[in-house]
Formats: sequence, C-alpha cells, structure tokens
Amino acid sequence: MDLKMLAEMPPWEWPKGADKTLLATLNDDRADADDRLLAAELASNIPVINDGLIEALLAVLQNTAESDDLRGRAAIALGPALEYADTGGFDDTDEARVSRAAIDNIQETLHRLYLDAAVPKNVRRRVLEAAIRSPLDWHGDAVRAAWTGKDEDWRLTAVFAMRWVRGFDKQIIEALKSDDPEIRCEAVLAAGNWGLDEAWTLVCEILTTEASEKELMLTAIEAAVSIRPLEAEEILEDLIHADDEDVADAAYEALAMIEGLSEEDFDEEDEDD
Repeated sequence: MDLKMLAEMPPWEWPKGADKTLLATLNDDRADADDRLLAAELASNIPVINDGLIEALLAVLQNTAESDDLRGRAAIALGPALEYADTGGFDDTDEARVSRAAIDNIQETLHRLYLDAAVPKNVRRRVLEAAIRSPLDWHGDAVRAAWTGKDEDWRLTAVFAMRWVRGFDKQIIEALKSDDPEIRCEAVLAAGNWGLDEAWTLVCEILTTEASEKELMLTAIEAAVSIRPLEAEEILEDLIHADDEDVADAAYEALAMIEGLSEEDFDEEDEDD
C-alpha cells in the first residue's frame, strides 16, 4: 500500500490494512527516511491508531539512534490519541482499539522524556506539545518554565501549549503583543480556544489592519467567532470582499458559524461584557 496514496485520502476512506502498512514502515529502520516521517504523521489519525501503532511510535521516540525529526514526529503523533482518550472517545466503541494501558504508557513515557535533560531540545519540545493534549498536573509548571525562559523555541512551545492548559490568560495577552509572528499566531489560537475576552482588542487590530500577515489574519478570523461573535460580524462582512480568496472564504465560513450560534451563546457574550 502506497503511503503517498494514503496521504492524499481522508483517513476514514483508507483501505483495510492501512495500519499494518504504517506499522511496517515505522518498524523498518532501513526504510526511506521520508517514508518513515510520513508514516509517523499518518499514524496520528484516529481511524487507524491502535495499541500496536502506539507501541511503535513510542519505540521510535525513545530510540536515540533515530533522527531528532523522526523522534519528534513520533511524539506529536501520540497527541491526538491522548486528546481523544481524554474526551472518552475510545470508550464509546464496542471494541476499543486503544487500551487504557497504552494511554497510561504514553503519558508516563512523555513525562519521563520531558524530565530528561539529555533528550535533544526539539524532541523534548515535541514531547511537551504532545503531552498537553491531555492535561495533567505537571503541565502547568512545564508551560510556565518554557514561557519564562529566554529560549524563543521553548516560548513558542509554551504558547502552543496554552491552547490546552488553563490558567495562562495573562501570558496569552503578553504573547499577542510579541514581534514573533509564530508566537502571535499561537496566541490568537489560544485566545480563541478559551474565548478570551481580554484579547478582543488585539485580535480586532489584526482583523482591521491591511498589513497583517495572511496566516495571522486567517487565525484571527477563526478566533473572533469564539471571542466576540456579535462585534466580529461587522468586520467579517467587510472581509468577505477581500482581494485574497482564502481570507474572503475564511470570513464567509466564520459568518456562517456566527449565524449558527444559539441565543444562549450571544447571551453569554453579553454577560461577559
């Protein structure tokens, strides 16, 4: 089964046996490096993830002979399984493909590797980025340490993590004022995820500034719906006429989401104001 073919298809349409193809590629250290990177990425999809793939991803992650890129990709691939398990997704199936033991093993391994200073920085960053998809007590301190440090890569990881870990409203606002476009983009996503009203002025500034970078603009359009949908509506009405087709389409989709909100959603916004 061709990996590139799988990459071009929605995972719910993958043929039977796709998980075995991914498993074989991950376990073959003689396979093409790009194929193994792709296999790790594809293995993150919920329709195929199972205990066998989790075991293979953990083996790659812990193998110091593997490249940092592959180890990091393996770590990130474990994140969706943690998040899905955290919401009870696997418990809803008659024949769960992922066991509680496998989920516990992911969490224990990620915590151990994060604490190991000998693990390469970019692997440890990916470990934290995966671990926070199912928040645990140790994550808050880890995110705080990453944000207060001077390493910009770790600070970017910290803001990414703030989308899942509660209690960082002040830091999200600080990150929204950063000169680093990646940090600002992650901060907008975090503000949108938590419906952070204090972020509205800064998000609004992005939406109404013609010089805003495209990726930042698209992210702000999505976040605006969660923060202040009523106030966002007028701005989005203007953006559906934007010259950039992607921006116009994103604004149109955001308006459709606002139209689908219930009266209770708007009442909650009024109460926040």
